[in-house]
Amino acid sequence: MNTETDTADLTAQNSSETRPYAVVLYGATSFVGQITAHYLATFLADAKNTDGSAVTWAIAGRDEDKLNKLQSKLDSQVDMIIANSKDAASLDDMTKQTKVIISTVGPYLKYGEPLIKSCTKNGTDYVDLTGEAIFIKDMMDKYQDSAKQSGARIVNSCGFDSIPSDLGVYFTQAKAEEAFGQRCNVINMRVKAAKGGISGGTIASMATIFEEAGQDKARRKQVANPYLLNDDTDAPSVRQDNVSKPLYDSEHKRWLAPFVMATINTRIVHRSNQLLGYDYGRDFKYDEAMWMPDGIKGKVSSYAMSAGLLGFATAMMIKPSRELLSKHILPKAGSGPSKDDQENGFFDIRHFGQTTKHDNITVKVTGDRDPGYGSTSRMLSQAALCLALDVSKEEVGGGFWTPAAAMGDKLITRLEAHAGLSFEVIDS
Repeated sequence: MNTETDTADLTAQNSSETRPYAVVLYGATSFVGQITAHYLATFLADAKNTDGSAVTWAIAGRDEDKLNKLQSKLDSQVDMIIANSKDAASLDDMTKQTKVIISTVGPYLKYGEPLIKSCTKNGTDYVDLTGEAIFIKDMMDKYQDSAKQSGARIVNSCGFDSIPSDLGVYFTQAKAEEAFGQRCNVINMRVKAAKGGISGGTIASMATIFEEAGQDKARRKQVANPYLLNDDTDAPSVRQDNVSKPLYDSEHKRWLAPFVMATINTRIVHRSNQLLGYDYGRDFKYDEAMWMPDGIKGKVSSYAMSAGLLGFATAMMIKPSRELLSKHILPKAGSGPSKDDQENGFFDIRHFGQTTKHDNITVKVTGDRDPGYGSTSRMLSQAALCLALDVSKEEVGGGFWTPAAAMGDKLITRLEAHAGLSFEVIDS
């Protein structure tokens, strides 16, 4: 592990209150970065700190012309910082100026490490929207000690990967405890419905993961490990179910298909369980899948989606087919759903929990925007503001955290008030 931390940098956490910005958005000119910038500009126009002062923020990136263009389109005046992931000094200058960095610069396996390194060095909190579990694992192994020493709270996966899953489980467990006096030992998450597009940046991240897994057997083993992000010496060993092929859910009378984001979401949930002192239990089981209709239509859809995902993964692991898809078929970097598509999108997911006494609970988690971009930009922004304004470093110290373990109820409150999300217990 990397334990090199300059003594002067260890005082950064103590001076964070004097930093000029609460939040800096790095990668502001990326597709999701621009959406996030417009949301922050509107939301923070009238936002105040507890002392009545304005909440200050800035946009950042490497291309001054693109930043100027974005700055001119925002509803409110915002400062601009030039920083480049290939220039460590510029990253340090940026991270020393803010309490929290929002990073939208992916694929994170290719571009994410320098910023993580700078944040852990300078005691700066950090959130991102990565769905790359092996990236998180790499960064934990390298910078966990530095983060703990400097006070930097690193919270990955603060978008649709993996807030609805992570906080959905957290909420379900809390409500089960209230209703039954015990937590659920099994929770099944099902995507009931979702509408939204996919961007070139997301495709690039997926391509990077498949490329790594295709070239390295050790990486394939990591990707398959449900406890990849549990870094304690005695991680659970209970077998986790994985919906990797069509299945019929007789209880709910629906077909199931694999959910492409389950690989990251389940790892984040198990990491939260560890960070919360295994509050969900050491035998806790969790899986995710997509609901399809009943009958022949649902069966055909389930088999088609399963075959499509398998074919895509296989093609992306082989260099010639990966390059062919990337160049001629898949969305290009910087592209994504239109503003109307973002605003007309939504998601509706269900968490079905059961205790050891066979008490059952169902939680509905919804979002009122396109899950990958309209909702993700709001979740990401509110997670950053929650760290900056609501969760002190006395409450949560430095280290690698998850949304549920670091922010829990405070983030749920923000998401319901300001991000269009809803968490509720419903009848099955």
